[in-house]
Amino acid sequence: MYRNDPIVPTFALILAAGLFYMAYLDGLHIARLLGHTPEELSVGQIGLMAFGAVFLLYGLIGLVSYWLEGVELRPGRHFPTPSTAPVAVGVILVLLLTALSGFFVRLIVYSAQTGHNPAWLQGLVFGAISLVVATLLGIYKKYFGRDEVVTEEEKSHFPW
Repeated sequence: MYRNDPIVPTFALILAAGLFYMAYLDGLHIARLLGHTPEELSVGQIGLMAFGAVFLLYGLIGLVSYWLEGVELRPGRHFPTPSTAPVAVGVILVLLLTALSGFFVRLIVYSAQTGHNPAWLQGLVFGAISLVVATLLGIYKKYFGRDEVVTEEEKSHFPW
């Protein structure tokens, strides 16, 4: 395919949200049948969340590709247009990244001193750090990186 389409990734994100919601409803159904919330996940919940994660990742990759490359790749060199808005957003994201990194280190020191390890909070902060870094890389690629699209003829030896 030579065209990026935002429709299929958007539907993949909607399907992922639906699958995650179905896993949540399955957990509520199991809790209602048992009379209490179980400690472990059911096989159905794990399967729904696994397929939801696959569709979520596919949708995010598709939408980021659409945002970075546009609808159609055009051969040649593409130079970014200078602007101050991406620089301001980059500075804000770097400050946010610094604050999150300091908070993450503080959490590690806290868990080492007290013995209480809030793993869910550490994972949440580290996930936020990863998303900020990915956003910074996307902004760099979109607004500061030079692109060159090269097209080549197909070199297959099949007769069809």
